[in-house]
Amino acid sequence: MKEEFGSIADILERNAATWPDDVALVEINPQEYESRHTTWREYSLIEPSAAEAYRSEITWRRFNELSNRVANFLLSRGFRKGDKVAILLMNCLEWLPVYFGVLKAGCMAVPLNFRYTADEIKYCLELADADALVFGPEFTGRVEQIVDRVPRLRARLYIGDDCPTFAENFRNLVSYCSSRTPAIPLTLEDEAAIYFSSGTTGFPKAIVLQHRCLVHSCRVEQNHHGQTKEDCFLCIPPLYHTGAKMHWFGSFLVGGRAVLLKGVKPEWILRVVSEERCSIVWLLVPWAQDILDAIESGAVKLEEYDLSRWRLMHIGAQPVPPSLIKRWKSVFPNHDYDTNYGLSESTGPGAVHLGIENIDHVGAIGVAGYGWETKIVKSDGVTPVAPGEVGELALKGPGVLKEYYKNPKATAEILKEGGWLLTGDMAEEKDGFIYLVDRAKDVIITGGENIYPVQIEDFMRAHPAIKDVAVIGLPDERLGEIAAAIVSVKDGMALSEREVNDFCLDLPRYKRPRKIIFAPVPRNPTGKIEKPKLRKLYGGEGLIARQNGITEGA
Repeated sequence: MKEEFGSIADILERNAATWPDDVALVEINPQEYESRHTTWREYSLIEPSAAEAYRSEITWRRFNELSNRVANFLLSRGFRKGDKVAILLMNCLEWLPVYFGVLKAGCMAVPLNFRYTADEIKYCLELADADALVFGPEFTGRVEQIVDRVPRLRARLYIGDDCPTFAENFRNLVSYCSSRTPAIPLTLEDEAAIYFSSGTTGFPKAIVLQHRCLVHSCRVEQNHHGQTKEDCFLCIPPLYHTGAKMHWFGSFLVGGRAVLLKGVKPEWILRVVSEERCSIVWLLVPWAQDILDAIESGAVKLEEYDLSRWRLMHIGAQPVPPSLIKRWKSVFPNHDYDTNYGLSESTGPGAVHLGIENIDHVGAIGVAGYGWETKIVKSDGVTPVAPGEVGELALKGPGVLKEYYKNPKATAEILKEGGWLLTGDMAEEKDGFIYLVDRAKDVIITGGENIYPVQIEDFMRAHPAIKDVAVIGLPDERLGEIAAAIVSVKDGMALSEREVNDFCLDLPRYKRPRKIIFAPVPRNPTGKIEKPKLRKLYGGEGLIARQNGITEGA
């Protein structure tokens, strides 16, 4: 029987009451370790007293108590239901207790991207009408530049050592507050959080999610991947984004342990899986590629790790090249695999997923997720396309956003009659499975033909020397646009433009890139290619195909 919750905070209360002394969260900081030691093995044998700097943990009881102290502090300062508290922290043990403390106070959590510049922080604080800001030492300089220009902020709360003069020490403040649960009534329809769109297509929008969205996300993740109390989830991506947190929600729902790893080196990931006995790992495409490259080059030796508990590797946030999964399964044949599709407007991943039983359909993003409906529609945003036609993917379910904050025009553009959410992604359905074709805004029209860059990128990534690739449209007087491929070459390997063009001869002529540019492929923290940045860099006058010819280790 499905357990009912009145808010996402009820799950934390239940966990603390049911498993008070079980470990909820572990933080591991390998950079802290490596700054003082040669190997992890030396660390564990010689200086166990230094463990706190490298590894720390909290139980479910402590997690809940910290959240309650945060909530009671906010209430003591006059914060009320609906007030907004922005969170600007790197992944750390305090991140989730602060987040849940904000929710327990009836306030709305507003997670901020740690890569935002000072002006972008200001823009998002003002867009969300933030009343308070919780930030860490990594952001002191950026916050100092703008904090006096955001007069609405009633509190500037700092987590870390050496508190700046323009802020208050949050750790000290909350330590004096009650650890008892505040008596703030919450319902599933209450607004819980404001997330921001990734900004890969321009300025981010403020996405309002309700408690029902967050609770449904817990159920989606656990239904898809069967988390139990015994599973251990390794969380690497940033917690400000819906991807990482909502995948953790599956473990959260069953009281499972999670490990926050502050770093993405292949050896760090494998070491933590081995030492913490992790069973579920969510990766971005570049991290999975780096692990495989490290194994194949001999830089990482699998026999040095105990990976016997690792049962599931899943990927989302971006199109996944089938060639990558083929490589992965050849190295890890016993792993279950799932592709997860979603967007912040649908409370993160799982609105569509491949399903671990459908490995034979790798290349598809899958089928409608638990509690979700899908359809592919024409340009009017309503009429379904004919079978086999490309159209825009639309979603319907309990995880759909309430609105874009204070932006009814943008809300009306994506929310259609009946509660359908337009995703902006072009897709087609074949044999009951949905295949992502591309972002609507990324489609290239050359000589009247539509080119979908993702299809070309997936094809080109199969080349053994190509580490990453992005395809964009560049202006052309005769054809309107041509396809240009920005190619990143694997370390220590060489690749020429002619070799790339020869490899692409198996593509239809109109899909072959007309220009090859050897350069890094920029991705945002959630793994999405930053195509506006590439179009700005290469799409203007005086485009230079840098490093044209033979390039090593691009």
